Amino acid sequence: MKLILENMRKSFGKKEVLKNVNFEFEEGKIYGLLGRNGAGKTTLFNCINEDLALDDGGFWLQENEEKLKVKSEDVGYVQSVPYVPKFLTGREFLKFFIDINKDRVKNLKTEDEYFDIINIEKEDRDKLINDYSLGMKNKMQMIVNIMFDSKILLLDEPLTSLDVVASEEMKDILKKIKENHIIILSTHIMDLAVDLCDEIVLLNNGVMENVDRNNLDDSNFKVKIINALKEEN
Repeated sequence: MKLILENMRKSFGKKEVLKNVNFEFEEGKIYGLLGRNGAGKTTLFNCINEDLALDDGGFWLQENEEKLKVKSEDVGYVQSVPYVPKFLTGREFLKFFIDINKDRVKNLKTEDEYFDIINIEKEDRDKLINDYSLGMKNKMQMIVNIMFDSKILLLDEPLTSLDVVASEEMKDILKKIKENHIIILSTHIMDLAVDLCDEIVLLNNGVMENVDRNNLDDSNFKVKIINALKEEN
């Protein structure tokens, strides 16, 4: 399975954020989408999630040479700021979500089985989400998408504000589930992309290009990427 982007364009007024973006993302890999803050990473994700309409171009899934429309249930989106109900406990949130989606979720598990997947400790499962750390809230966002088994998982700067332990736990979760998913993780931190991701993609000045990992040992090439991450329009 592949996610194919073709000639995608998106502007806001006179500012062209995405300029003829073309790329193919393959199942079973974690892609690091590198770009400075404001480069258009979130805009790209919002277009794929259909929260924003494209000005031109399109995207689709390709499976066994068949071209398939990307449906809402195909896309899981973990945003940089977790949107989870703070007035519920972690268990209440999972129970509520399971109850309203039990006919749509394959291989449904218990709340505790889902907690185990994302490493939420037993003593924290009945606490208010309002009292959770940022890392724990991000995990709650993540488990919803794991539950739906979305084919495409978009992660918008999910590890940037986490402590070392929470960050490593999230990395482990992603590595465990990548086999049957297309995972795209946006970040402006090159070392994170190099450490976690199978492929690295650079979004710079509205254009997307693949980064050959073999070139990362070349100091001049590395400087070029770092400059692109710092670059302002």
